[in-house]
Amino acid sequence: MRLTRMMAIAVLSCAAALTFTGTAVADTPSPDAGDSSAGPTRAGTGFRDAPAVPPGQSATASASSGDYLYWAFPVDAGQRATMKAKVTLPEPTARHGEATWRIDVYDGLRRRQPCMYGMQSRVAAQEAESVELSCTVRTVHSLADPWSDHPLPGSYYLRLTVTDAPEKDLGLPVRAQVEATTKNAGGAHAVDGALSTPLVPGASAEDGKDEKDDGEPSPNATRQSASATVEPEDGWSSGWWSDRWVWTVAGGVLTLLFGLGGYRLARGPARPYRIPPGA
Repeated sequence: MRLTRMMAIAVLSCAAALTFTGTAVADTPSPDAGDSSAGPTRAGTGFRDAPAVPPGQSATASASSGDYLYWAFPVDAGQRATMKAKVTLPEPTARHGEATWRIDVYDGLRRRQPCMYGMQSRVAAQEAESVELSCTVRTVHSLADPWSDHPLPGSYYLRLTVTDAPEKDLGLPVRAQVEATTKNAGGAHAVDGALSTPLVPGASAEDGKDEKDDGEPSPNATRQSASATVEPEDGWSSGWWSDRWVWTVAGGVLTLLFGLGGYRLARGPARPYRIPPGA
């Protein structure tokens, strides 16, 4: 009986641990998900000057149709990011036809990452007031082989532009709003090992020369440092922890208990029940 009670308690404890783990990896909203005032109000013209945007916050920018607009978002190991963009178009009377808008996502090595799902490219009719795009990239791995194209932790760049539009419509004013949300995918996508440092833009030895004579950083260095500050709210993970540890420990405990139970059943009672005590 005592062995049965021990097995029941261990099974219930493992179930509670697994339930807690499943809840912990669920998608949780960012604390500032509805606050767009803290996000940047400009867009970069390339990778080097892309402004950093915390996940869950919106960034806006006023630009011209035909410009290439860039933003940077931090994505950590074990996370799956969804990039969204909304473009407010000029008045329909000022346009001369439909236009095709597109977003592309690049990782810290500036490799274009494919979209698992989402509307990456969309045609906006001439009478449309706005167009919305989205792209969900693959789950980020903490480590990958050099020959593979798996996404790695670091800065991810979102590029927004119009790919097909009447020539007369190029240069018309538009307003863009972008946002990135992340979701923890759990230990099913975890791998052993981790990068020594995330793939984020950093200051190199040449960047130190971009200073004025009075010691103040140049605008170019300021733009680079702004991108280099992109980082998750809780910092970059070490890459060694995942809920696979909980599953492994729970599986080991269950295996031990079932092994003891099987041994007890196979061994049988220590003394035949028909033999009286003291015989």
